Amino acid sequence: MNQLDMQGRGAIVTGGAAGIGYAIAQRLIASNARVSLWDRDAGALQAAAKSLGANTHTHTLDVTSEDEVVKACDASIKALGRVDVQVCSAGITGPNTTVEQYPVAAWKEVLDINLTGVFICNRAVVMHMQANNYGRIVNIASIAGKEGNPNASAYSASKAGVIALTKSLGKELAKTGIRVNCVTPAAVKTGMFAQMTQSHIDFMLSKIPMNRFGEVDEIAALVTWLCTEDCSFSTGAVFDLSGGRAVY
Repeated sequence: MNQLDMQGRGAIVTGGAAGIGYAIAQRLIASNARVSLWDRDAGALQAAAKSLGANTHTHTLDVTSEDEVVKACDASIKALGRVDVQVCSAGITGPNTTVEQYPVAAWKEVLDINLTGVFICNRAVVMHMQANNYGRIVNIASIAGKEGNPNASAYSASKAGVIALTKSLGKELAKTGIRVNCVTPAAVKTGMFAQMTQSHIDFMLSKIPMNRFGEVDEIAALVTWLCTEDCSFSTGAVFDLSGGRAVY
């Protein structure tokens, strides 16, 4: 593992109790950051914090609730002293079906968590980061947001929205000390696979030239670098982690 310098930095990781978020929290802690995990699963949060170490702060919340996010942000600032980093990893896949058959309620839920939740979380930390004139925001998007996976319209649309949100916020804050970027992984085998059909999983694998799924530690390595001071001239950018799938 390459050593990255996060000494003295405080970081929030949403969806941090499992999967990509948990791996990112692990890598941030290994780089000497102090971490606040946000998740809606209180039991998984407790288990994650126990595994990561006693100093890991946790907060149970719904990222689609502005009030809950603001309270969580205040609690994290209090626990960490300051928040220099926010990684937004919370998300769901939604059902795998055609647009014609996609339930409207499921569409709204996916967009609410995957896109509006990221907007609310980003919005909540910006004022604090601006006061310090320093910050690193990394949003977890997806290659589906670039290419539009069939039978995953809500997920694809939500991740395309995350890419656009990242570009907008990055440009708004470009003259400050805050950098805003996103990553677009191809499929990474996590617990979210349980939300997908096998045929959709097979389709995603067939699109990856490396002929394998990504590993959470590979995502965490790039994301952690994006959280460091060394990431100083990239903002509003999209970083691919696609095993060769990305075409632009």
